[in-house]
Amino acid sequence: MATESCDAVNMDPDMELLSDEELEREAESFKEQGNAFYVKKDYAEAFNYYTKAIDMCPKNASYYGNRAATLMMLCRYRDALEDCQQAVRLDNTFIKGHLREGKCHLLLGNAMAASRCFQRVLELESDNSQAQQELKNAESILEYERMAEIGFEKRDFRMVVFCMDRALDSASACHKFKILKAECLALLGRYPEAQSVASDILRMDSTNADALYVRGLCLYYEDCIDKAVQFFVQALRMAPDHDKARLACRNAKALKAKKEEGNKAFKEGNYEAAYELYSEALTIDPNNIKTNAKLYCNRATVGSKLKKLEQAIEDCTKAIKLDETYIKAYLRRAQCYMDTEQYEEAVRDYEKVYQTEKTKEHKQLLKNAQLELKKSKRKDYYKILGVDKNATEEEIKKAYRKRALLHHPDRHSGASAELQKEEEKKFKEVGEAFSVLSDPKKKSRYDTGQDLEDDGMNMGDFDANNIFKAFFGGPGGFSFEASGPGNFFFQFG
Repeated sequence: MATESCDAVNMDPDMELLSDEELEREAESFKEQGNAFYVKKDYAEAFNYYTKAIDMCPKNASYYGNRAATLMMLCRYRDALEDCQQAVRLDNTFIKGHLREGKCHLLLGNAMAASRCFQRVLELESDNSQAQQELKNAESILEYERMAEIGFEKRDFRMVVFCMDRALDSASACHKFKILKAECLALLGRYPEAQSVASDILRMDSTNADALYVRGLCLYYEDCIDKAVQFFVQALRMAPDHDKARLACRNAKALKAKKEEGNKAFKEGNYEAAYELYSEALTIDPNNIKTNAKLYCNRATVGSKLKKLEQAIEDCTKAIKLDETYIKAYLRRAQCYMDTEQYEEAVRDYEKVYQTEKTKEHKQLLKNAQLELKKSKRKDYYKILGVDKNATEEEIKKAYRKRALLHHPDRHSGASAELQKEEEKKFKEVGEAFSVLSDPKKKSRYDTGQDLEDDGMNMGDFDANNIFKAFFGGPGGFSFEASGPGNFFFQFG
């Protein structure tokens, strides 16, 4: 390194009387003391003595190099970078200066600038192993940046997080990489991790607009929209041209307004309008998983009111896909399954709910669904007679009369053997259904899902013809007569 004459700055008045040679000796003494503190890892004191040495001889490249090394140990990489750059300006052949400058650039995420520094070292010393290794690290960072950019465009946020983690192994002080990682963590729904990264940056730099934006983004995606807007506004104060913060702020306000409009329409009973408003809200920001899950569930509630049960089930499924812990969506879907008599699916959803929240209400809902499932596996006597479950005694009798005559074997005596067998089966089922629904005790047990056999009511032992004869008043009370091929009429005595 070329020797420079000392031209002291900020020097004690007594020191001004010293010759250049004496100043150099004094500066060297400060440097040696700095070295001693550096070895002891007392970097703050080392910094002070290197600064005194620089004040004595501000044109000595090695002093700046030493202070840069100390600043790097104190994680003050930007300050260290300035000292490195001053060192190599004073001595362009100062290999340690170039290495440290490159390392600072690398730690701060500027891989291109770092590469230039390491290449300069290799020009001066072609077999420098540190420069060779650091150059490879810089090239790796550039590749991870390229992959992350592609991943972000493809919305492969996990890939971006992976690339940024790898890049941060060598560029641990790079705020840009940390912010990109935090943003993607937020987009993946990993809000605590994203918040942690952003908060670490804000502790060092409370005016960092990118970190403020990420904090707001996490709150926005956690459906804390008012607080999120405050962070977006703060970010825009720090950086008025922050496009992402501006877009997120606009989306947050629009989403809140549209959701509130939908809620208002629902409360007023204007279900068609509410359905449209929730649908419009869902188009605002597909990345807002938590809010969109609520919107899908809200739309499902409206859909069930409008008797759009299959659509409601589909919306609940979409809500659950976005948020697998969303109990309200499971409950809504289960009720829709019950309303559409899809009892196995309803039981499955109620079981999921009860496993998560073991409340008396959820236990009863599960029990009801299990009962309906059990009942659904038996013959549906109401369906066999073609009556509603709330049918009166007279309506049940009228339905039996119609169905029994329709399926009576005598009416189909001229039909094929296969058809006769089918109609005989239906005739028996109609009689079985009537025997249960016309008897208050049997009907009560049937409606509550109890087994009829428990009271000795063996439905396989009864004779449908006896029920038919009893209902129509015994032999001679009716007759089937043909009025042409395949046509019959009934004649009552």
